[in-house]
Amino acid sequence: MDKPLLPHQHNTINHIEDLKNTVSNLNNFSIVADMLKLLGDSSRIRIFWLLCHCEECVINISSLVDMTSPAVSHHLRQLKDRGLIVSRRDGKEVYYKAADTEECHLLHMTVEKIMEISCPKSLDNRERNCTCQTEQNCNEEHLTAMHEIHEYLIQNLDKRITIEDLAKKFLMNTTTLKELFKTVYGTSLAAHMKEHRLKKAAELLRNTEESIAEIARSVGYESASKFSAAFKDEYGKTPKDYRKE
Repeated sequence: MDKPLLPHQHNTINHIEDLKNTVSNLNNFSIVADMLKLLGDSSRIRIFWLLCHCEECVINISSLVDMTSPAVSHHLRQLKDRGLIVSRRDGKEVYYKAADTEECHLLHMTVEKIMEISCPKSLDNRERNCTCQTEQNCNEEHLTAMHEIHEYLIQNLDKRITIEDLAKKFLMNTTTLKELFKTVYGTSLAAHMKEHRLKKAAELLRNTEESIAEIARSVGYESASKFSAAFKDEYGKTPKDYRKE
């Protein structure tokens, strides 16, 4: 196929056909534009950034960002519809946090990087140290590897995967893997997986009729008793009581 002709032939671009094919895909750029439009509100960005660092209810979010609860709820609804935040109900209270996806991690890092470059005085020492530590210990290749490991683990919650298994699969030293994972996600790999296993279990308890033993196995617990103990430690009630409520 002949390369598309340009009005002016400068012979400065040798991959013009690839560029034309990509830039002609309006749908891809519309998706990016919609995302940037969603975050084109400073209040919404503040709420998203806040929920990247904590899990909170509407009342507390309202207090932290100095906005009314209806206004916060409006922004939360838009962020949730786009998949940038998730929620869970505990009794009468609903808690919100940023979704644990590669898209959200990238947006969070982008917001912090822009603040660091454009308005460095706005970052407190804790955030500045966190950003510097991440950049110092993780290059782009390491960040990509950690996100791939995270996605692999989330897709295999029912399996007991060891650090050695991950190191072999992703061709990485076990000590380095543990240190990088904690740098990127702020917690140990074991604690991170426990949180996701129990969150998935809570979802299954709410939305399915599976037995507690079946749910325990589906999130990687070999026995229902160990699962129940871990669940109670996290949610303050047994799986059976949680399902009743």
